[in-house]
Amino acid sequence: MLHSGFLPRKHVLLSVRTFTRTPGCFAGHNKWSKIKQRKGREDAKKSKTYGKAALEIITAAKIGGSSSPEENSMLATAIRRAKEAGVPKENIENAIARAERMKGHGQVLTFEAMMNASTGLIIECRSDNINRTVGKLREILHRHGARPAPVKFLFQQRGYVKVQIGDDMEKLLDRLISECPVDFAEWRDEVPEQRGVELVCRITDFSRVTKLIEEYAPSSPLCEILVSEVNWAPLGNHDASEEERTLVESLVEDLQENDDIERVFTTLEPNHLIVEC
Repeated sequence: MLHSGFLPRKHVLLSVRTFTRTPGCFAGHNKWSKIKQRKGREDAKKSKTYGKAALEIITAAKIGGSSSPEENSMLATAIRRAKEAGVPKENIENAIARAERMKGHGQVLTFEAMMNASTGLIIECRSDNINRTVGKLREILHRHGARPAPVKFLFQQRGYVKVQIGDDMEKLLDRLISECPVDFAEWRDEVPEQRGVELVCRITDFSRVTKLIEEYAPSSPLCEILVSEVNWAPLGNHDASEEERTLVESLVEDLQENDDIERVFTTLEPNHLIVEC
């Protein structure tokens, strides 16, 4: 009798222990999964911000002609904006160092590529070893499912200037429009609170437009050139799924990691300004 009564009690105890352990394990797993997903999204957002800031610093150093912010006002502005965006000091210093290495070094090259059968890319490089650069570029494109292809017909090359300015914006625009054809759009940032105008012009008018703004700036306390460059912009807006955009962003980030590659333009970038050639 004792033996037959003992076995059921042992069986019940084992069943209870198994039942109480299982939910605790799954609850911990779900909580960690959510934390991991949230951290992944935050890291991706930071990476995009840091990459954009580094590109602005490198471009400013190249166009401004110096990697010293004391001698290059555009670079000083790019560094200030990077700090305001929370970019670490080490990242800023690395971007300046990269700009210094790239300065006047090697031959300028432009490559065209296609991804997802619809997304065009223009890739600007500077290289002292063309075979190395081309080989590495092809390797990166292949890894992301892209290929070399003629795509310049999908873009417009133009002068681009982004200016911070106050209530006298119309006065500046009147002066510019009277001198040469430009297209423009107002922009506004809430943090930090800034406003201004984006301008595009023909490449042949680019130096003239920049000079006119520089001549106007001393009479306007808030007038400051934030970006001044010749770039490539898509001629139209191209639809793409979220997955396609993520894949293209991954390719662009991989390309920008290469020291030979200076700038990358894609047809997925928004463009609301077109200049008449």
